Amino acid sequence: MPLSAFALALGAAALHATWNVLVAGARDSEAATAVATVAGVIVLAPVALASGGVSDAALPFAAASALLHVVYLAMLARAYTGGEVSVVYPVSRGTAPVLVLVFGAIVIGEETSAVQAAGVAGVSAGVFLVGARRPAAHSRLARRDLLFGLAIALTIAAYTLVDAEGVDHARAPAYLFLLLAPSAAVYATALALAGRAQQLRAELRPRSLLIGACIVGAYGSVLGALRLADAAPVAAVRESSVVIATLLAAAFLHERVDARRLGGALLVAAGVATIALGP
Repeated sequence: MPLSAFALALGAAALHATWNVLVAGARDSEAATAVATVAGVIVLAPVALASGGVSDAALPFAAASALLHVVYLAMLARAYTGGEVSVVYPVSRGTAPVLVLVFGAIVIGEETSAVQAAGVAGVSAGVFLVGARRPAAHSRLARRDLLFGLAIALTIAAYTLVDAEGVDHARAPAYLFLLLAPSAAVYATALALAGRAQQLRAELRPRSLLIGACIVGAYGSVLGALRLADAAPVAAVRESSVVIATLLAAAFLHERVDARRLGGALLVAAGVATIALGP
């Protein structure tokens, strides 16, 4: 994996963890997600316009990714409404690279070395340790968050594979705009039609602009990385975001960080290093 792709994927991890924690800590996670995504599209528009470079071949991939992102945004925001970042985030981010590795090899035919496979396994095991719950905490809420995490992971794996192909036919900012603009519009409109207009107006504040900038920065960095490396290692390096998210959730959302989670964080770091050093 080229160092440039590794740096982009790692930067995406930091930005992704930040905006997830900000959304989880918002007064209304669904409204905050909708407003922030629209804000991100506005921030991205001039950059996308200046970059150009979109071929017709990119359109089907952008359309498919836009649809998947509507599902992703809706599920993520709903999961954080009453749910915990420490369950939803590790499960969703930990399962996704394994799915990408499997589907990438079967559907797209990407080659994966034994070293990369070991790195993916290490990252996935680490994020599950970080998000592991003690037996007494296996409540109905924890099961609900677990199911949300698995469903979100499927969506992440799907759009990662789609974007890995689509970004080959367009410059990253333009491609990101093509998928993010319609998904943001559809999600915000759906909430407004559901009677959430007042909540949407309440989220028109600087915090939403910050979240939007992080969303665009995270996705843009990933798309840039996908131009330089295969989907499986890029997706796996992104999973280091669970370490950052865990620390941020502990600091700002007052969630628990124990020895098990710290051990998982170290395993994530080892997995990331393995992927970066692999062929």
